[in-house]
Amino acid sequence: MNEILFFGKNKYPKFFKNKPNKITKSIQFKFENENENENEKQIKQISTGYFEIIFLFKNGKAIEYLDEEDSKQNPQKIQIEENIQKVTVGYGNEAILTIEGNIFAKGININPNNTKEFINISSLIEDTNDRIIQDIVSGANSIYLLTSNHIVYGIGSNEYDQLGFDSETLPKTEKPILMMKNVSKIFSGNSSNHVFLLNSNQELFGCGWNNSGQLGLGESKKEEEKIDKLTKIQNIPKGKIIDIQCGYTHSIMLIENENQNENSKRKLYSCGNYQFNGLGKNQFTYEFTEIKSFLFENDDYILDFSVGHVHSLILTSNPKLIGFGNNEFGQLGTGDTINQLIPIQIELPKLRFNENIFNYHLSCGYLNSFLYYSPLSFSNLEEDLIKLFRRKEFCNISFKTKNGEIIEAHKLILKYRLNQNQNQNQIEKLQEIISKKSIKESNQIFEMIYSNRIINQKLYSEIKEIINSNEKIEETMKRIYLNENEKDFIIERKEKQYKFPKLILIMRSELYRGMFLSVTEDTSNKVKDYSELSNKSFQIFEYWIYSNQIKKEIQITEEIIDEIKIGIDYFQLNQTNPNLFDLLIKKFNNQNYNQN
Repeated sequence: MNEILFFGKNKYPKFFKNKPNKITKSIQFKFENENENENEKQIKQISTGYFEIIFLFKNGKAIEYLDEEDSKQNPQKIQIEENIQKVTVGYGNEAILTIEGNIFAKGININPNNTKEFINISSLIEDTNDRIIQDIVSGANSIYLLTSNHIVYGIGSNEYDQLGFDSETLPKTEKPILMMKNVSKIFSGNSSNHVFLLNSNQELFGCGWNNSGQLGLGESKKEEEKIDKLTKIQNIPKGKIIDIQCGYTHSIMLIENENQNENSKRKLYSCGNYQFNGLGKNQFTYEFTEIKSFLFENDDYILDFSVGHVHSLILTSNPKLIGFGNNEFGQLGTGDTINQLIPIQIELPKLRFNENIFNYHLSCGYLNSFLYYSPLSFSNLEEDLIKLFRRKEFCNISFKTKNGEIIEAHKLILKYRLNQNQNQNQIEKLQEIISKKSIKESNQIFEMIYSNRIINQKLYSEIKEIINSNEKIEETMKRIYLNENEKDFIIERKEKQYKFPKLILIMRSELYRGMFLSVTEDTSNKVKDYSELSNKSFQIFEYWIYSNQIKKEIQITEEIIDEIKIGIDYFQLNQTNPNLFDLLIKKFNNQNYNQN
């Protein structure tokens, strides 16, 4: 069941009939025959730009509405045979990420001979190991691809150096070109000629158009309208970068500060054109500066935000809808067309799913805005588990395909998802199966293992014997997965706190599995550790929980072995082969042997 609210410029035929060109207050949108096809019309994502709006449904299908100057045939089904995972719309381009990791795109700078036809641009990447894409972001006339190997490629226009190269030597490219390695996230916008890349060390780099200071590079760069090389952004506010969204001449960053004694606090920071950045200053801002307003209360939590061409919207937990920037066509939803230099609260209609405000999302286009309801789907378990458990020193295990391509998977998830009750080593059996498959087939196999969904019936029949299913644990995982506040669990001990994902503890400890499966009303996400482990022993325990290994540099003593033996009983650890105690004895014996 959907709830979709729209406001702003109404330029799409068959979208809102008999409505004015400017819709200044939110109105309800429903698809044709939605009630007859409710399961097929459940919204996953909305992406909107200048010429088109794409609706992605949870069944992996998508439709697009084109503006009346472009086409009278609305809506149009997007003809992609593979299931769609994400859509992104920029000025002059559209891109689609499929579950299989392929990218289909169209646009004047992507396929100039036929701007209305989607082509597979991931196949244009020369390095075959990088052809599996895990994320896509559209800018103005350019598209950015993040591979499973954490490499970013850019394709399309480089008029403003937004691909990280001098535009005089590279004005545009119809093939993806490598921009940067070791990247965890890409940030841009549907009208943006600038881009930000975040590496695994939380270092931020940017390039492209900087005429209003929208790259946040500081006063020293304010005279440089174009930055042709990826440049490190200095003076970033303290905390974890959750998201950055880019407008035409401004950028907004969401930062989360974690304090062990308080809930996480999210704040917004902005830079760029003073008319659109929400800071209320009559001058451009060249560094990311906090957006302050009495509207952001202490108990308020920023759930989502979206930046359009020249306006921005924010959704908070109270709930409140807050906006600022250009409002020429009512895209702020205030009921008028008055521009707002500082954050203003927007009257929200009575939402159908108000108790689930965490599941509402925003999408701002050039001159319009959407507020829509899209709850998390457990079918996306693979994507979320990978984000939750991505600790390289713990998780990676490599599989080689028939063409010698390498795929990395998470050891702990595989140990949980594969049937470990059989005598045969199921991971070795999986390696044997993968060694005879293509990289596309291999990725489908891993998705089926992670998510327990049948993506490919033929492949599933080959691997179903090695997949284990435990309904009770699955239900608990689903509950935790769907509740953002439940994901992490803190163990307090001797003035220090250790944070674990609950799903890891469920897999590893009978003590915590029983606690999380409990039907009591105690929803505490914190507990004191009354075990007798020393800090060193607890750190061994912590590392093994994630990796099933012991760090090479750790020196094992008889006292540690005795403590760990007690800890194994206390935490009721689910031992695997080799188990923790055996690893300790083996390492202890090797130490003594090497010393002698």
